[in-house]
Order: sequence, then structure tokens, then C-alpha cells
Amino acid sequence: MTGQAPLVAVVVGNPKPASRTLDAAVRVARDLSGAEPDLVVDLGTLGAAILDWKDAEVASLVEQVGSADLVVVASPTYKATYSGLLKVFLDRFAGGTGLRGVVVPLMLGAGPGHSLAPELSLRPLLAELGGTTVRGHYVLEDQYDDPAAYSDWLGAVRPTVSSLLVNLTGAVA
Repeated sequence: MTGQAPLVAVVVGNPKPASRTLDAAVRVARDLSGAEPDLVVDLGTLGAAILDWKDAEVASLVEQVGSADLVVVASPTYKATYSGLLKVFLDRFAGGTGLRGVVVPLMLGAGPGHSLAPELSLRPLLAELGGTTVRGHYVLEDQYDDPAAYSDWLGAVRPTVSSLLVNLTGAVA
């Protein structure tokens, strides 16, 4: 690999730590970057600190995610949108911090009725915060560990993600 290897982060907005959403997000980050993520932010582990705008640990996580080259942002689907926990964290990026890298929306849900949620609710927010977004992906909860649930989508977005990362970091696999 030449150039700088991309800094890869995962942000998971599931209130339950170590969730299926986390597993899915790490899988996507690994499949898109070819390596384990450098940073994994499992918001469910932060407790009340997520609500404290003066908390140094959360501020550091915001800074690290904001400077990442590739960020997979994942949430379970609640009432056809992302979790409130994820929204509270993403609110910290408004007003200057922003996202600078390639941002991938990923959502898991119980049924196909919410399959447009990544595109209709999460992707616009991530773009508003400065991220260069690619088409999001929706995975049925009971298929989160099945590679087939990701393969067609990965095949479609991987070339775009790779090209954007080359432009951002100069890294060439």
C-alpha cells in the first residue's frame, strides 16, 4: 500500500453494548477498508457521559471520529429512523466539528418495511454534518451475521469508497 493508510472509525448508536449492530458495523468497516477499524465507539457503553457536553472522553471521541477518513455509522431502526442515542452523539458535530471523511450509513431492523431508513433519515444527517456519504445499507436483524446480506451492496459501494479514500489519503491498495 502506498500513501497514508486510511483512519477507520465505527460509531454504533445501539443502547445495548456489544450488539448485533456493532458486529454488523465492524464487518462493514473491515470489508470496505481491508483492515480492522482503528476506533470503535459503542455509544451504549458511555452511559450518562454522552449527555454531558463537558465530558472529556466524549469530546475526544468526537474529535477522533470527525478526523477519520472512513466512518461507518450504524444504528438499529426505531420507528423508521436511527436511535436517539446516536442523534445525541451526532449533535456534537454540528457547529464546526463536522465529519471530514467518507461516511457509510448502516441500519439494522426487524422487517423490510423500514429498508429505506438509512437513505431517508441517516444519510441526509451525515451529509449535513460534512461527511461524504455513499448509499446506505439496511440489514434484517436475523441476517446480520450472514455475508450474503452485505455482498451485493458492498460490491456496489466498494469502488466508490475506494476511490474517495484514494483521493482523501493517497492510499492505494
